[in-house]
Amino acid sequence: MKIYVTAKANKKKRYVEQIDGSSYVVSVKEPAVQGKANQAVTQALAEYFDVPKSQILLVLGQTSKLKIFEVPDHLACFEPSLKQRSLWQ
Repeated sequence: MKIYVTAKANKKKRYVEQIDGSSYVVSVKEPAVQGKANQAVTQALAEYFDVPKSQILLVLGQTSKLKIFEVPDHLACFEPSLKQRSLWQ
């Protein structure tokens, strides 16, 4: 399944917020330099969905704030637990 991510790099707070069914905002502390923010966004999504980082694939948007990621299909109806929500907000 594809998810659409608005990435916010170089921020003080790290979080993942679901906007609607397949749209997310991901904020990371790393700067958008040499792929560091992309790696951090991928790691944040992996932790949020509780899957290995290798299952989160950046498909489009390597140099853009707007990104498309491919995630495992079983996450299509993913509802994070209260613990996961509080971890990322």
